[in-house]
Amino acid sequence: MLKRAGFRVMVLFALTVVTVAGAEEATHEFFTTSDGIKIHYRQIGDQGSYVVLIHGYTSSAQGCWFDNGIAQALAKNHRVVAIDCRNHGRSDKPVPRGGGIPQDVIELMDHLKINKAHIHGYSMGGALTALLLVSHPERFITAIFGGFGIEEVDPEIREQIAPMYEKGIDPEEPAIRRDLRIRSAMDNGMTREQAEKAADGPPDTSPRPPSPTVDPSEVIDLAKVTIPVLGINGEFDRPLSRTHRMWRELKNFTNVILPGKSHLTAIAAPTIPQAYIENLVTFIDAHDE
Repeated sequence: MLKRAGFRVMVLFALTVVTVAGAEEATHEFFTTSDGIKIHYRQIGDQGSYVVLIHGYTSSAQGCWFDNGIAQALAKNHRVVAIDCRNHGRSDKPVPRGGGIPQDVIELMDHLKINKAHIHGYSMGGALTALLLVSHPERFITAIFGGFGIEEVDPEIREQIAPMYEKGIDPEEPAIRRDLRIRSAMDNGMTREQAEKAADGPPDTSPRPPSPTVDPSEVIDLAKVTIPVLGINGEFDRPLSRTHRMWRELKNFTNVILPGKSHLTAIAAPTIPQAYIENLVTFIDAHDE
């Protein structure tokens, strides 16, 4: 019988959009990786433990963490570092449409002499966070996954949890997706006019370069994870099915479901619910070192 109890879910219904005013100015800095890639990152906050933020595919540190007020809220009690993954934002782009790699995060932490941090990744950043949890568990205070989950690998269990996939979409999702395509195109050298024209055309269906990483669900052993873990997903972003294995196997797991939100509207500046920021800040403050 599939276990359905013991699923700790924090659901907040405050859907107030964050406004960012009077926030401390964040830095723009660069370092060069061991393979010669120039990586851009931002820092904000001058006290407390470190929080390392890893954005999603085609996004950036600015778009994923600063425009929506997440970095500024965390900086009240923590030192926040947000990376532009390679092939994104202001970082070098050696592979068009390529993804980030977890080693860049470790090298950034080493560059800044950060021994341990709360590490939070969204979407692609969540996958990188999971891979870091496999390769460098000693660098974590807590692990936070947004728009992501450690999938079930057992075919029988996957079939059983399929009905837990909530059907639906936030009606604002298409507009947010278009805006993300525009931002990504501009980060890759297009003018605003060119980017808007591209965003209004058909999606780019050219093959995406193969990721240098592996599927974290296949390699991670959640039974060995002892640190606190938080998951944050929109109601229409498979929140229960994608976190089912996490609440079954993790020793200390908290799950947050954002009502009415999809993959992008859960975090984009115009649509992020205050619940995202409140739960994130509360979790990190409660499990600090």
